[in-house]
Amino acid sequence: MTVTLGALAELVHGQLSGDGCLVIAAARTLREAGSGDITFVEDDKHAPLLHESHASAAVVPLSLAANGLPVIRVADPLSAFVTIVRHLHGYVEPQPHGIDPRAYVHGTAAIGPDASVFPFAFVDEGTVIGARCRIHSGVAIGARCRIGDDVTIYANAVLYEGTVLGKRVIIHANAVLGADGFGYRFQNGKHVKVPQLGNVQIGDDCEIGACATIDRGTFMTTRIGEGTKIDNLVQVAHNCQIGKHNLFVSQMGIAGSSSTGEYVVIAGQAGIVDHCHIGDRAMIGAKAGVTKDVAAGLRMLGAPATPEREQKRILMTLEKLPEIRKDMQRIKQQLGMGE
Repeated sequence: MTVTLGALAELVHGQLSGDGCLVIAAARTLREAGSGDITFVEDDKHAPLLHESHASAAVVPLSLAANGLPVIRVADPLSAFVTIVRHLHGYVEPQPHGIDPRAYVHGTAAIGPDASVFPFAFVDEGTVIGARCRIHSGVAIGARCRIGDDVTIYANAVLYEGTVLGKRVIIHANAVLGADGFGYRFQNGKHVKVPQLGNVQIGDDCEIGACATIDRGTFMTTRIGEGTKIDNLVQVAHNCQIGKHNLFVSQMGIAGSSSTGEYVVIAGQAGIVDHCHIGDRAMIGAKAGVTKDVAAGLRMLGAPATPEREQKRILMTLEKLPEIRKDMQRIKQQLGMGE
């Protein structure tokens, strides 16, 4: 598909600077774009990369000087570029599929209007699925689940019985929601399982990454707050209470009965011990090990995790250890103390 730069400017309601008749064939990133392509710069910080690009045109912030390159100026270049990519590459919203005859839907389950249940999906008794949901192949939804409108669940994800999803939730492939929490007690020389009788509840506008796992509570609900985004390969243990608009990055784990406030960020491979609370807007750095509560707004690094400034002082000291050791050896020799 080809289109003129002027037409693209109208599509995204942008300010055109340059030849509106320029023909654009594709939309690509700065490093990939060539002649006939349009690219984008999200902010002034990346402007130098634009001058190294071979693109014929670009979507740029309102304030950016283009140095003669034809551009479309908009307030939000990323959003505008997404619109252009979809337009040029012919992306259309998928139409409702209905319930495929090869899917299993229990007779007592309720499926909302314009929903899609694809081949080999499984929906158990008493489950309610809202309007316009898309349940992909291989998904297993247990009994008495509640799924809000406009939810997408990708292939082979599993929702154990009683799981609740809000509206506009996205569950990626192979995620598992509602598996038993890791709860045992030591009796008569062996580990005896504690029954896990709670469930999992996911708030509106959450996204759960591929192969992420969120365990059901022991007697209560494990909750994920509205707007929280969970990356691939994340573990949220039983009874956790996760606040709104958190970001959990790949391979991090949070142990049982821990909680977070709002707008918390936990980076990749960080670990949180059980019964900890992470305050509002706190940030936990990659590979950090959190062993106690973290106050609101703190930035934590290291294992065990300490406030960012303290951890940086520790790292700076570690870098100087070889030099300090040499100084100590020299002093000992001067004092006749030997090695």
